Amino acid sequence: MKLFKSLLVAPATLGLLAPLSATANEINLADVSGYSSSEEVKNISEFNPAKEIAVTNSRVDGLEAKLNNFEAGGFSDTTSASFGSTFYVGAVDGGTVGDPAVAAEAVTFTYDFAMDLSTSFTGDDSFDVAIIGGNAGTTAVDGFMGGDDTTDALVLDGVSYTFPLGGATVIVGDGVGVDDMNTGACAYSAFTDLLSDCGTSNVGGSADSGFAIGYDFGNGFTMAGGAAGGVGTDETDGYFTEEDASTIGLEAAYTTDLYGLSVAYTDDEATTYWSIQGMVTPEGFPSISVGYETDDDDADAIFAGLTFSEVGPGSVSLGVASTALSSDDFYQYELSYSYPLNDGMTITPGVFIAETSGEDETGVVVTTSFSF
Repeated sequence: MKLFKSLLVAPATLGLLAPLSATANEINLADVSGYSSSEEVKNISEFNPAKEIAVTNSRVDGLEAKLNNFEAGGFSDTTSASFGSTFYVGAVDGGTVGDPAVAAEAVTFTYDFAMDLSTSFTGDDSFDVAIIGGNAGTTAVDGFMGGDDTTDALVLDGVSYTFPLGGATVIVGDGVGVDDMNTGACAYSAFTDLLSDCGTSNVGGSADSGFAIGYDFGNGFTMAGGAAGGVGTDETDGYFTEEDASTIGLEAAYTTDLYGLSVAYTDDEATTYWSIQGMVTPEGFPSISVGYETDDDDADAIFAGLTFSEVGPGSVSLGVASTALSSDDFYQYELSYSYPLNDGMTITPGVFIAETSGEDETGVVVTTSFSF
């Protein structure tokens, strides 16, 4: 009797699963509706287990074949997609927008969005496509937060291919900067865009099409370098000619779990930049990060930041940086608290003050970041 019950339950169970599969491919529900023999069993003596099992197995094999056909035409199991979005709500006292500048002190809401598609062909490589969208570039808040503004349209932001070469790792493509393989030595999580990369973002250069290579010696030491240029739309774009404005960069770094130091160099044919980053991350104490950047005109900028990693359920970041590579002593200060609600959602309220030659600008912003 147990066998008899099982044979009756199996067709019913498969019948419930059939509509789910049918939506994925042209599976005939009529074929799925009768997993048991079409002959009605009126008496237990007429029941033939071997025949019922043979019929059920035959129809299950047919269903599996059709599902395999669907999977072959479905989304590749070698490609993954990741998504992220950030909401910016806030206001800047003394804030301005436009050129010439006009006052813009209202509370505003903007957002940006990013989608990354990554495909591996060998298991060790990665072909990546970056797509962005948003309107985070139109308000006084956006001028400090550095979001993406595409006037709400989805825009292809970069296409690159990363692969191993000997013991090194190489990335090449559009949207690739000379510092893409740099290790750095910055433990600070910046709230505003100015303090990102420990205040040494000029070393990355402005060119966004090229290649970078990095090598990890396995003992804490790493080296990286790259070259980048434009896309060839005018005489200043391209690579390695007298007319182009290509950029080259180099970096050497040593990092451990407790401290790190990096030195980077960039030459974009108009200006040469040098930067130093350092960090100390002692267990049980706030991490300390510092940065210094200079150019061949002897202009320089400094950065210092503290990160308290365990303050309640979140972390606190406190930092200061020069507002630009110049001899003017203007600084920007920031304080933020990052609170992860769950694995995919983080709320970060923060405040910043930017010194200027006129009225200082003070901003209060709350960002909400989503990743999935």
